[in-house]
Amino acid sequence: MLTWHVETRDLTLRYTWKISRNASDVKTNLFVTVGDGHVQGRGEAAPNTRYGETPDLLNQQFAALQAQGLPQVETVAELQALTQQVQVLPALRFALESAFIHYLCRQKNQTVPEFLGVEAVASAPTAYSYPIMDPGKIAEFTAEHALHRFEYLKVKVNQETGLDMMAEVARATSQPLMLDANEAWQDPDAFIRFMEHLKKYRIIMVEQPLPSALTDEYLYLKKHSPYDLFADESVTDHADWELLQQQFHGVNMKLMKAGGYLNGLAILQKTRAVGLKTMIGCMMETTVGIWSALQLAHCVHLLDLDGMLVVKDEPFKLVREEAGRLYPETQP
Repeated sequence: MLTWHVETRDLTLRYTWKISRNASDVKTNLFVTVGDGHVQGRGEAAPNTRYGETPDLLNQQFAALQAQGLPQVETVAELQALTQQVQVLPALRFALESAFIHYLCRQKNQTVPEFLGVEAVASAPTAYSYPIMDPGKIAEFTAEHALHRFEYLKVKVNQETGLDMMAEVARATSQPLMLDANEAWQDPDAFIRFMEHLKKYRIIMVEQPLPSALTDEYLYLKKHSPYDLFADESVTDHADWELLQQQFHGVNMKLMKAGGYLNGLAILQKTRAVGLKTMIGCMMETTVGIWSALQLAHCVHLLDLDGMLVVKDEPFKLVREEAGRLYPETQP
């Protein structure tokens, strides 16, 4: 019988992480371990209130799983069936599945890419994100965090300061820019007017500018956007693929939303199958979660896996960053 354990950790951030809907100085994540007394695996859950997830709720769901037979699980299929029966939210499902797969791989002396049937990557470039901040602090922030080492940068924006932030980022850097509005706009025409002011900048994509519920507005926006539109909040652990094709040019898959390696891989495969571009993103995570995301990074168009770099005194050191590239090292 396996032994499962969950630990809740407060992760202090290096600076205030602000996006259009909230701001944080500390993130509270859960770390699941499973083992048999000889080997063990670890997985991470980064709860996101946008999807109704809180640390307390995920801890309650973990306790319910323990009571419903989690220690008796012997296969990934049995784990998936149990988490459907108990109705576990995606971030915890991912922590459980990844911990279990990491355990199985250690037990069988197998790599995670071998287990998943994907090609491993030795390293991959990541974007680094500017949180929403006083535009006057952009130059100082850029220098302090040595952002010139990254291949491309992402800028979090809202309606109030978005244009000023973009202008200051463009002055401070020369890299291509990704724009992420986190559903900050309601009116597609207002966002089209916003994009008109961006033509002087090296924009390579725009991520989820409108709320995911604005179906018709996205159909309209795609026809008028000069940039590739990527879905983030519009894709969780499921999606309407026929509709997504009409609304977006690409999909940002996050394992914390997908609920596991297997579904995350399926989302990437489906994204490619319907002719959309692929991206892998993250929440505010340690190297436990980022290491997992890198296992699926082969042939992905864009990677935004900088969460580990925002965590102050990151505790696990499973991924190394050098010159804007991430190198997966020790398995969780």
